Amino acid sequence: MIIRDIATLKQTIRGWKQAGETIGFVPTMGALHEGHLSLVKQARAQAQRVIVSIFVNPTQFNNPTDLATYPRTEAEDIALLGHVDAIFIPAAETMYPAGFSSTVRVSAMAGILEGAHRPGHFDGMATVVTKLFSLTEADSAFFGEKDWQQLQIVRRFVQDLNLPIDIMACPTLRESDGLALSSRNRRLSPEGRKSAPALHAILQQTATAIRQGHPIAEALDKGRAALVAAGFGPIDYLACCEAESLTPVTTVFTTKHDNVGLRLLVAAALESVRLIDNIVI
Repeated sequence: MIIRDIATLKQTIRGWKQAGETIGFVPTMGALHEGHLSLVKQARAQAQRVIVSIFVNPTQFNNPTDLATYPRTEAEDIALLGHVDAIFIPAAETMYPAGFSSTVRVSAMAGILEGAHRPGHFDGMATVVTKLFSLTEADSAFFGEKDWQQLQIVRRFVQDLNLPIDIMACPTLRESDGLALSSRNRRLSPEGRKSAPALHAILQQTATAIRQGHPIAEALDKGRAALVAAGFGPIDYLACCEAESLTPVTTVFTTKHDNVGLRLLVAAALESVRLIDNIVI
């Protein structure tokens, strides 16, 4: 069932709720791939009804060119989602009607890493996701770990605002050569696609160095140099952070971080295509 207006969505959900059925929700911006479908599979395994949204949210793009070139493949996406209960595809005017003036902001984590290079991105994301949670009345929502910072911010505002929804994290899906699945990958040339797996390989090498006791700052410097040598640039960040708080960690790896966990995160451009990835240390 394809739904484009809020009234129909609410009416559909009302029937499910009256029947006592649980709802799993997967928010997307379309251009779907196997990574998205793995989230849908997880939702189907845990909920009786599954809603997938397709909405290229304009408020989380700080670069107009990036918004204009973001792949839009609605017909193909719908075909891939034939087994879900509802596909919500609202227009921008539906989500942001005239006079809309409210924003959800997570100040603690939104200004670093992705936030430092994409001003306003996480405010736009948090606002639209909060609206979608409200509209779908979902019991659980499913997010991929590839967007690690996004996942932590969603967890934070759900906790802070006491939203009645469970946030489920799903592992990053990768190609056989290690490249994390992403809608942006299709914008790479054949040559760029061959080079792109180096991003994950260098992450692994850097994580190994940190685990072996090399100074974190030194390991990160070597990782950045390796990215440049592999053809990436500019490199927005290669950072070692506490997994949940995203607090940067630059001292020598010690057992004091065992209870919080460490995550290595990267964002770098290849052929002007901005790629992100992360792994646990």
